[in-house]
Amino acid sequence: MDKTIEAVYKKGALHPLKPLKGLKENSRVRLTVEPTSPGSHPLERFAGILSAEEADEMLRVVEEFEQIDTDAW
Repeated sequence: MDKTIEAVYKKGALHPLKPLKGLKENSRVRLTVEPTSPGSHPLERFAGILSAEEADEMLRVVEEFEQIDTDAW
C-alpha cells in the first residue's frame, strides 16, 4: 500500500492529519518527508542544481524573451 498523507511534526513525532486506514498497529513504514510550507515555489526543490554560470545564462535567455513583442507573431 503506497499512500501520501499530510502530517504535523510535533514534540518529536509525526502526527497524521487523518486516520491511516489499512495500516496495522505497530507496522513499520518508510517515510519520505516533504515540507508543505505555504508560499513555497514549485521549483524550489531544484534550487542549487545549476552552476552560477548556468543560472546566469538562463537568466539572460529569460530576459531576452521578455523583450519579444508577442503581438508581432
